[in-house]
Parts: sequence; C-alpha cells; structure tokens
Amino acid sequence: VAVLVPTTVLAEQHLNTFRERFSLYPINVEMLSRFKSPKEQKIIIQNLANGLIDVVIGTHRLLQKDVKFKDLGLVIIDEEQRFGVEHKEHFKKLRKQVDVITMTATPIPRTLYMSMTKIRDMSIIETPPHDRVPIETYVMEENEEVIVQAIRREVDRGGQVYYVHNRIKTIHEKAEQLRKLLPDVSIEVAHGRMDEKELEEVMQAFYNMEFQVLVSTTIIESGLDIPNVNTIIIERADRFGLSQLYQLRGRVGRSRRKAYAYLLYPKGKEMNENAERRLAVINDYTHLGAGFSIAMKDLEIRGAGNILGREQHGDMLAVGFEMYVKLLDEAIRELKEGPEYEREIEPHIDLEYRGYIPESYIESERLRIEMYKRMAQLRNHDELLDLKEEMRDRFGPLPPEVYELFNILKLKLLCRDVGVKAIHSRNGYLQLTFEKSRVDIISLIQKIAKDRKLFRISPEDYNNLIINRSFNDNVEMYDFLRELFDYEETRRI
Repeated sequence: VAVLVPTTVLAEQHLNTFRERFSLYPINVEMLSRFKSPKEQKIIIQNLANGLIDVVIGTHRLLQKDVKFKDLGLVIIDEEQRFGVEHKEHFKKLRKQVDVITMTATPIPRTLYMSMTKIRDMSIIETPPHDRVPIETYVMEENEEVIVQAIRREVDRGGQVYYVHNRIKTIHEKAEQLRKLLPDVSIEVAHGRMDEKELEEVMQAFYNMEFQVLVSTTIIESGLDIPNVNTIIIERADRFGLSQLYQLRGRVGRSRRKAYAYLLYPKGKEMNENAERRLAVINDYTHLGAGFSIAMKDLEIRGAGNILGREQHGDMLAVGFEMYVKLLDEAIRELKEGPEYEREIEPHIDLEYRGYIPESYIESERLRIEMYKRMAQLRNHDELLDLKEEMRDRFGPLPPEVYELFNILKLKLLCRDVGVKAIHSRNGYLQLTFEKSRVDIISLIQKIAKDRKLFRISPEDYNNLIINRSFNDNVEMYDFLRELFDYEETRRI
C-alpha cells in the first residue's frame, strides 16, 4: 500500500497514526520524505522493492523513478486537490491493476465533475466525529484590535493560534509585529523554505504546546491535526480559493472546544466579484461536513475547467478532459436553449507581439504555467486588473514582456465582447472577422461611411471589416478599436 501526501509534516503525522493503529498487527509501516536521511531513504527503497514494507507513506518522493514496488495493490492519495493529474496517474503506469482511493474535504471542480458524470465513483462521509461543534467564522476588514483580542482570548483559555501570512519575504516582519502587540505571548514562524530539521522541530514544539502562536504560510493547509489549536487568523483571505479557505479553516475545531476562524481582507480595498462570492460562501457554509457543498459552489464559480487561449499545441491527451467538458457543456446548453443558444467566441489573435512571462521574472515553471492558465481563464477586465495587481504584488514590477501579454489579453476580451472571432494584421492593414456583431450596427456603419479610405468591407466576405492603417503597437490598436466600437470595459457576468 502506498499513501501519498502533499507535505512532510503530514507524512510524519500519518506515520505515527498508522503505527499506533497497526501496533497489534504484523504490518510494517515506513515513511519516505525529506525528513529521512539519504542513507535511511536508500534502505527504505530497497525494502520496498523486496516487499519487506507493507505500507509506505510519502510525499512527492514516492513518485521518483528510483522508487519500485514489489506488488503494489492499493494507492491512497490524501488531499488530492494538492496533486496534478500526472501525479495521480503515476502509480497506474507502474501496475495496471492498482486500486486508487483519493481523499479530500473539498474536491477540485475537475474531480467533482468526473464524479457527477459517472467517470469516477464517489463516497461522501457526512457524519462528523462525536462532540464536534461548527467553527465560528468571521469575514472582516483587517483590524489590529480584533487580531489582538482573538489571540488573547485563545491563549487565556490555554489554547493555541494559527496566523496565516502567505508571503515568506515578510513573514518574519509579521511575527515581530505580533510580538510587539503581544509581548507576553510566545510566537514562532514556519514556512516551506525552512531547513527540514528546523521545520520539523518547530512543528513538533507547536504540537507539544511549547509556544502559543504559529505564524505560517499555507504549509499548515494539508491535514494537520493539533486539537489544542482552536483559533485561526487568515490574512488576505480574498486571495485564496474556496477549497484552500475551507482546508485552512479545517485546521481548527478538531476537538470538543469551540473554534474561531477570522478571514481578513485589506481595509478600504475593493475586491473583485469572484473573491466576494468565495468569502460569502465560506461565511455561509459553516456547518459540519460542509466541504461537499463548498466544492459544488466552487464548481459553480470556477467551472469544471476549460481550454481557452490563442492557439493550443502539444499533446491533446494532456488536455483531453477539459476539452471534453467544454464540448459536453456546449452540447447540453444547445439542447436546452435551442436556436437561441450563442456559443462563446474564442477570438483568434494573429498579431505581431512578444508577450510572455520571462523565467527571470517567475523562476518556477509550475508558477509560470499557473499564471498562463489564469490568464487564459480571464472573463472580464476586472479579473484582468486583479491578476495584474496580484502578479505585481507577488513577483515585483511587471517586465515589458508581461505588459505586452496583458495588452493582448485586453484585445482578446474586446474582440470576444463585440463579436469578433478573428483579428489579423498584415502589411499596413487590419482585418476583423465578425461571427455575430454585438455592437451598435447603425453607429458602426455611420463611422465606416464617414471615412471610406480608412474602412472597407471585404467583397469576398461581408463579415470582414478591413481597416487601412498600421499601428505603432497593440496599445494604440486597442484604443482605436475601443473608440470604434464605443466599447466600455464593464464587468461581464
């Protein structure tokens, strides 16, 4: 049996639980993670290959090529929302007949959709542990006085506190700020870039109640079970996804004691619509076992996944399910709405540009791919501005290449909203191909009639509008089209 978990801290916790529960049985349980020395890892890998280990618990280390199993029969993936498709399919490549159980409190939209379309079997555990009580949740603007009162109240009743500050760069400053506000409270820091031994020592000390407040990143998100921690404060809750908020909130309330969760957003800062919806959902769904309901809301807000973008290349197998979901969704909507159904336009952008995310700006390939995916999923200008601000906040000032990429995305949104399915720039002219115009046709015809040298309709295809001029850059082109179509960057629901 292989048990795959996302973090070393959770692997250590599972190891202790498994060994305790199987102590009366001849079952050998081991753990493979960075907490083990290279020598210990080598011995565990040899024993796995020889069939001397019955249950191995591990992090991504289990997925590496040197790990072989003599007779793998069952794979359990805990916190499955933290793993990619390639991780989940890895064990099936090793042995075709392996059974797989994935566990999560909040299924990602893709997994939930697979369950709803009968691609996967799903079981729901609805009964909470005995004597558990719902977590009291507060969504509010950042308030220093509330933070101090919340920590003080928990410490005074002998409990401990998680304080989530998800920026490693400033996490020690935040801890120091809290120490000044609460000089008699012991506060420590934990994050994923710490040395493994140091991180293990901090988490063990927190588990042993040696200090009272742990200021951490989302490293605590996955499955940690410390019953004495019953208050969690989450900074910039507006930046987290629904499943992340639910997972973080679930780190408290793991005993009979009343637990509290404070979800904070910046004072005086306007949130985008989706952030407001996420915080409203997490505030409304506080009953025990609300994970499935929250996952359904997440599916409603985010969709099951879609393939959006300029052109798609590469292995279609890697994106097959998302395409299947899109086609299935379109077919269902077409059947329901009949002749009135309008397919979503995905404009083809054929322009000269050098927009991309440089490696020098975001080093992690995974993060770059994540940003590209989020860009492809932008549905309106509010989301575009929010993503631009988030990238600036997380990674620093935007380089010219990223600015250019956002300019192209703005053009794409404009084209989709006015009904342009393709835009081409060639030898001093611009060609727009309309699928179905969504602008004021009378006003557009009047503008074309006023300047026949600048505008003409293609004689081969009346859906093609040709503009006889060149543009210095894509910003100038966007401004011109925006004025031509009387286009407003309004929020699109």
